[in-house]
Amino acid sequence: MASSKTGKSQPGNSQPEPTAHAAEIVREYGPFDGAEKIAGVTHDGQRVWAATGERLIAFDADSGQTTRTLDRVCDAGTAYDGTHLYQIAEQRIDKIDPVTGEVLATIPAPGHGLDSGLTWAEGSLWVGQYRDRKIHQIDPQTGAVIRTIESNRFVTGVTWVDGELWHATWEGDASEIRRIDPHSGTVIERLEMPPGIGISGLESDGADLFYCGGGSSGKVRAVRRPTSASRSPAGKATTPS
Repeated sequence: MASSKTGKSQPGNSQPEPTAHAAEIVREYGPFDGAEKIAGVTHDGQRVWAATGERLIAFDADSGQTTRTLDRVCDAGTAYDGTHLYQIAEQRIDKIDPVTGEVLATIPAPGHGLDSGLTWAEGSLWVGQYRDRKIHQIDPQTGAVIRTIESNRFVTGVTWVDGELWHATWEGDASEIRRIDPHSGTVIERLEMPPGIGISGLESDGADLFYCGGGSSGKVRAVRRPTSASRSPAGKATTPS
């Protein structure tokens, strides 16, 4: 059922946010051996990668079986550019060869250790700033901030899909996946997770699923992305039947 939680202001204006609709969790993966938490997640077109603190693990989305592990510091967001992995590790972002695990380059993280989500799109890295409630587009070669989008919620995971910018939130017992306008930060669509289920990392599979890191649960959850047919003309999701 859809929630009726509305009335909070959008970033930069007095318009209320759209109604939140229940997120459809279609599958859970994990917990994984030796992993006490899940931070960032990404998808390489075949496998899901999850950051567990000291190891990156890759698992098959169909079987759920772990297929690869890389011993790398990985305490926040993870991204994939089609060839390389990018991983937030404390105050830096490492560019990693997914085959060998070698760190090929390192750039400073814009939040200096307070970074959260990470994704790749439009030739740039996009970095979530948790408590600052911001998303930075940065140069993947230098780490220079190109532009900043403000949110009105804590930002955990970040992802782009089909030209849409989505980010995860997690405050207290509440967590959502939000589609926002990439220019103004205005919230367009909200998917609400069940109480007590948080999202620590977010990545699209490029189609109809989001992969969501589950923090200290040690799980990754697949959530259905609303299709254009399930949305009203205004761009809001219709109530699930």
